[in-house]
Amino acid sequence: MKILGIESSCDETAAAVVEDGVTMLSSVVSSQVEMHRPYGGVVPELASRKHLEIIAPVVNEALKMAGIDKNQVDAVAVTAGPGLIGALLVGFCFGKSLAYALGVPWVGVDHLDGHIHSVFLQTLFPEFPFITLLASGGHTGIYYVTSHTKVQCLGQTVDDAAGEAFDKVAKMLGMGYPGGKAIAEMAADGDPDKIPFPRSYLDKDAFNFSFSGLKSAVHRYIQTHPEEYLGQIPDIAAAFQEAVVDVLTYKVIRAAAGKKCRRIALVGGVAANQRLNVRVRAAAEKAGAAVFTPSPELCGDNAAMIAAAGYYYLKGQASQAVDLASDVYSRVKSPSSAGTLM
Repeated sequence: MKILGIESSCDETAAAVVEDGVTMLSSVVSSQVEMHRPYGGVVPELASRKHLEIIAPVVNEALKMAGIDKNQVDAVAVTAGPGLIGALLVGFCFGKSLAYALGVPWVGVDHLDGHIHSVFLQTLFPEFPFITLLASGGHTGIYYVTSHTKVQCLGQTVDDAAGEAFDKVAKMLGMGYPGGKAIAEMAADGDPDKIPFPRSYLDKDAFNFSFSGLKSAVHRYIQTHPEEYLGQIPDIAAAFQEAVVDVLTYKVIRAAAGKKCRRIALVGGVAANQRLNVRVRAAAEKAGAAVFTPSPELCGDNAAMIAAAGYYYLKGQASQAVDLASDVYSRVKSPSSAGTLM
């Protein structure tokens, strides 16, 4: 079953063709980073307009790369949310219109489910059940995954996502956008123990996150050290990164222990952070657990992960009627609502 996936939840316009949920035949991602860089973050109106401009060429390129014609597509899977409403609507309306024109089924896929399914596009992927740490620019949470369509949320961020905190701190330090890669590169030359930034664990026995206090601590340090901080940017970056990684690592390892689970998946854009990978793998090895991470190009937003998740949505609920009146949503839905056929 060849599924065309479409993703437009934020600032990447993406399309991909995935066969049977595991074999990636193509993946095309058109990034808007250069357009948003001068603003230090994504401008929703500009993102929506760029999606409108580029979505048809991106979809055509994905089909061409996969070596198939649009009439060989068996189904369409498109991100329904969460994300920027205007951006989501471009891909969502395009996807369901295309499916209607082709006379094939289509599904609206939860973006977080997509990230979780990115790990299944690798040669080595975890057996069920497993614990997932999903850390990206818009979302940070820990999930207990028992099947392709059953996911229990154990905890989420109560304010800034990890990737969002990286972007905001990078902007404070004049590193530009996106901030994750810039912070990681700068941190390589810094001392993570030089500046004692706080670790916000909230409740150490629970799995929610909070990064706004850490972000504020960096801001206060810059304000109270106006003359010397410019010479300490590598140390600030390293100390900030280590504070984020400490909390993420502690929570995901504790979640795995609590569920007596020996398999951990790291997904989302922040999963590409090498320091996070090193720390989680070291802690997991001590706990007797294995760690699975998608390739770097599948950590960020992409359509292959949407097609992969869409395959299992369709496989489990193909008898339900298609609803052309279905709409997008901006906020995270409850785990029980994931997997709804559109």
